[in-house]
Amino acid sequence: MEIKIKRDELYGSLSRVQSIVEKRSNMPILSMILLSTVDSGIQISATDLEISLQQTIPAEVINPGSITILGRKLFEILKESKSQDIYLKEKENNWVFISDDKTKYNMACLPAEEFPVFVEPEGVSMVEIEGDVLSEMINKTIYSVTLEEAGFKLSGIYIEKVDKKGKTYLRMVSTDGHRLSMMDKEIENIEDLKIDNGVMIPKKGMQELDRLITKGEKIFLGFKKNNCVARKGNSLIVIRLLETKFPDYNSVIPKAVKYQVKIKNKELLDGMKRMIILSSESYRGVKIIMEDNNLKLVSINPDLGDAQDNIVVEYKDEHLEMGFNSRYFLDVLQSMDSDIVELGLIDNSSPCLIKGEEDKGFLGLVMPMRI
Repeated sequence: MEIKIKRDELYGSLSRVQSIVEKRSNMPILSMILLSTVDSGIQISATDLEISLQQTIPAEVINPGSITILGRKLFEILKESKSQDIYLKEKENNWVFISDDKTKYNMACLPAEEFPVFVEPEGVSMVEIEGDVLSEMINKTIYSVTLEEAGFKLSGIYIEKVDKKGKTYLRMVSTDGHRLSMMDKEIENIEDLKIDNGVMIPKKGMQELDRLITKGEKIFLGFKKNNCVARKGNSLIVIRLLETKFPDYNSVIPKAVKYQVKIKNKELLDGMKRMIILSSESYRGVKIIMEDNNLKLVSINPDLGDAQDNIVVEYKDEHLEMGFNSRYFLDVLQSMDSDIVELGLIDNSSPCLIKGEEDKGFLGLVMPMRI
């Protein structure tokens, strides 16, 4: 293979696949990217066997062929280059020559035949979705995905279609067992999406899907067997779905709340940030005390000290004390766009529901903790 390509084109594509290319793997080929010539230029492929990304960019093809090359090293070469064009030529015994007219490199590679075959699922029914809508749904749910290795069943975002008042919505749900995030959006032609029983997309796959999205553009999304397929412009991503059953999340969402408190998002967010100053890895609890139009935040850390903060709210019901993880409140409040958020409360053993007028279709839930 022998090609000449614009440095900026190749650098932009290489920067996109860095999060997929395996840095440490017992399979050296997964640290490589595959460059293959096509009619319109070259195809760049990267995979970690769970996520596969393929992009086509223009290039001057002098001699067709395919090569593999270390994805991270090629990216670093391009990052330091100030030239407009990059020249690549395959040499004997799995070596490749790279030049930008100033600096010359000879790099060892692996046979292109060893690179995992990229197979695009056939006959996938794709639905066109506004990229901004899909990105909002991901960002309002991804923070609740479990970080624990043992929590395989909760290690992704669950996606399903739900019917509400005669309309079909796309729903994303995530939970780590201590909190839950749910987002519903009405999307045109969503009935055509083949996810009748719901699917689970791993967290890393969702992050890559979000990176594929460009503000203001649309993306095509579809599902076939155990794969999620997304296409935008000259990019195609295939994500292997998690083969696990998501728990019955509806059973933990209260059908009704006893108390509702409206509060400025920024005031509660800032208050929680002040409470977390005295927190530690082993202690992140904050007590919320409600009475006489006042919401008091109390943080007591036996090793560091205590902190208190007061926020004026409209509340004239009975005295109420609840304990929560302050970090969970920070995550949900930071993901919301509403200036005013509504807390739905029942008692000190029930979850707190969080909603906002400007976050239509969104529900955040934080489970209580003993303090």
